[in-house]
Amino acid sequence: MKFERETEFIEFKESLSQLSRALESIAAMINKHGKAVVYFGVKDDGSVVGVSLGNKTLKDISSEIHQRIKPVIVPKITEEKHENKIVIKVEAKGTNTPYSSDGNYFIRTGNENRKITPEIMRQLIFKNSNDNIVEIESSNQDLTFNQLSQLYILKGLSINKNTFLQNIGLLNKSKNFNLLANLLSDNNDISIKVVRFKGTDKTEIISRNEFGYKCLALALQNALDYTMSFNETKVDMSSTIRKETHLFNESALREAWVNACLHTRWDKMIPPAIYIFDDRIEIISTGGLPIDCSIEEFYKGISHPINKNLQKIFGQLGLVEQTGHGIPEIIKHYGKEAFNISENNINIIFKFPYTLNRGETNYSGLNPSQIKVLKAINIKPSVTTNELCKITSLGTTRINVIVKELKQLNRIKRVGSNKTGYWLVLNK
Repeated sequence: MKFERETEFIEFKESLSQLSRALESIAAMINKHGKAVVYFGVKDDGSVVGVSLGNKTLKDISSEIHQRIKPVIVPKITEEKHENKIVIKVEAKGTNTPYSSDGNYFIRTGNENRKITPEIMRQLIFKNSNDNIVEIESSNQDLTFNQLSQLYILKGLSINKNTFLQNIGLLNKSKNFNLLANLLSDNNDISIKVVRFKGTDKTEIISRNEFGYKCLALALQNALDYTMSFNETKVDMSSTIRKETHLFNESALREAWVNACLHTRWDKMIPPAIYIFDDRIEIISTGGLPIDCSIEEFYKGISHPINKNLQKIFGQLGLVEQTGHGIPEIIKHYGKEAFNISENNINIIFKFPYTLNRGETNYSGLNPSQIKVLKAINIKPSVTTNELCKITSLGTTRINVIVKELKQLNRIKRVGSNKTGYWLVLNK
């Protein structure tokens, strides 16, 4: 009989002489997942060799754990028989992270113990507190929530103006606006960018489009709508069967972007971003995996929400589901290799099946005023009429006429509403 393998939850020790390393593993596993199991009398490959058991062996192990792991934990220690050999099983749980063994702090990664960095230490300290973004007070207390209220109403949800903000968690214990409130307010300092690069690296930027500084739920959707407008369809008529190939899978891209906005470490104030290259789209978010989430759980879509209140609000607005199918959906279309996961970031890469046909914006056949307006729109697709007036030094009436002319010439088209949409420049 062999045990299966060591994991982020289970450690094997061949003999009791390895007790010190076992205690290190117990603390590391509890720091990661809140629980730990160590077997004595089992080799690294899972084969059973057994241990000698004295009258005080179990008591001595318990005493060592009590003295050397801090804060104190109460383990469950039992003896089991496998192949007529004695195996000692130590089970432990804890919620008062971080835990140390002989004054040293470790965290479990795969089947290894790694020393805890200052950033991970900080996460462990706050692991069992409420949402960070709910506790942190917003530096701006002059906030309004008309956009958020309207999104709730459009979803068919009734709101009580007197209790709405508190009910959805926008107030901290002192009844002041928290960081979550700042994210969802009408005018915040959160930049949400979609950047288009020429070629396959970041050498040359074609456009940097800003969709932030508004309610995050609205900015999320605006950025997503803009990115979706790049989804070309290539038609192959070389055979008798018509074959259509999309540049990217929209369902997978949506899941990736919503997850990035939901699970990013907003307390760091580094928002997620979308980068569009000729051969791929990259979605970047800050924070890496949640401290209590293994890579296996991540790929399976097991949810470990960092921003629970934000997830609840996104769920109420229909932006995210609670089923945890987002990551599996991405893997289904792009494989695990789409994910580049580090301690501080998660980068999701959607490689294109063919190169994006971007081309250069065509200004031929346009008069100087039309070129001015088209260039301004090309730089900022969400540009307003007032902004166009300032950029081009043209009046409102003249701007409206030029925009109408550019639409008739099939040089631009409007995506979304007049208030929250943007202009798409047609490269013709």
